[in-house]
Amino acid sequence: MPVLTEPPSMGDVLKYEVNPNYTREVVTLLASMPYPVGSVLGRITASGKYTYASAAGTDGAETAVAVLLYAVDATLADATGIVLARGPAIVSRAALYYDGTVDDAAKVSAKLSELASLGIVARDGA
Repeated sequence: MPVLTEPPSMGDVLKYEVNPNYTREVVTLLASMPYPVGSVLGRITASGKYTYASAAGTDGAETAVAVLLYAVDATLADATGIVLARGPAIVSRAALYYDGTVDDAAKVSAKLSELASLGIVARDGA
C-alpha cells in the first residue's frame, strides 16, 4: 500500500484563536519566493508588503508581526496571503518557519517575543 504524505496545513500551525474576524488579515507578500504555511513575517515599512522577518535590517521587516496561515507561492509576483496578525492566539512553535538569518536560539526567541507582544503565543505542546 502506498504511503500518502500531506503537506503542512493551517491546523498544524494554528492551535487556538479567539475570533478569525479579529485575528486575521489579508496582506500582500513580497515577490521572490514561496512562503510555506507557518512563515514568520515582518512588514516592510515603505511598501507595506510582508516578507520573512529577518534577524537584521532596517526596512521594518526585521520585526515579526504576523504568521502566514496558508502557503503562498510568490516566486514570480507579489501575492495575497492570509496571516494571523494579532491575538489572543496560540501557534505551534515546531510548525513555524523563519528567515535564514534567524539561525540560533536567541534570534528565534526574539521573534517569538515580538509575536507574543501581539498576543500570538508559541507553545511547544500545542
